[in-house]
Amino acid sequence: MVNLFLTLGREISTIMKLNLALPKKSLDLIYMRNVTHYLPDRAKYFRNLADFLKPKDKIAIIEYKKGGRFSFHRMVGHYVPTETLMKEMEEAGYTLEKDFDFLPEQSFTIFSLKNVENKKNC
Repeated sequence: MVNLFLTLGREISTIMKLNLALPKKSLDLIYMRNVTHYLPDRAKYFRNLADFLKPKDKIAIIEYKKGGRFSFHRMVGHYVPTETLMKEMEEAGYTLEKDFDFLPEQSFTIFSLKNVENKKNC
């Protein structure tokens, strides 16, 4: 088993152009925490990640909620509404597996690739 850790730095364009030197369909789980709000084209990014994810495995995303009127996340735009994330993941070819609400300031969603047969027809 290989663990891959990517840390998002200041240059988002670097992560969007990232060519991972990994075998196709080699990742069991992709875990992202508080980074999706930095991605300018999330649907495209997640479509590209699908090449590395095994067909029955998952993407787990923890992302800030909008927060109150004076929350840091809301004031600087460091959040993605859960509904937006769900829509973009649907566009990217994923289906929602679970949506948790136990985190006070964050959403926690788990997605999997849509049926492989359906993906071939798209």
